[in-house]
Amino acid sequence: MKTVTDLILPGYLLLINLAGFVLMGVDKRRARRYRRRIPERRLLACAALGGSAGCILGMAVWRHKTKHPKFTLGLPLILLLQLGINAGAVYLYRNQGWWHG
Repeated sequence: MKTVTDLILPGYLLLINLAGFVLMGVDKRRARRYRRRIPERRLLACAALGGSAGCILGMAVWRHKTKHPKFTLGLPLILLLQLGINAGAVYLYRNQGWWHG
């Protein structure tokens, strides 16, 4: 039986990754038009909140921030950290009975 969490988490991840992808595209467009840019802090915050895959995809599709180590190294590191945390949580859930008390 699906719980509320089983439904909310995938929806949240879909939306935050879509937001990361779109933010990269919007920032690239603004850069080309010499308009006010999206702060790097906001782009990195979106990645840290779960949108790292979307930001990486946006970086590749829009060819944006590809020369900035903060993004070329930082975003993959954030993604690896998130994957590691999730893998650890799944392991604990399945093998240790962590959430079952």
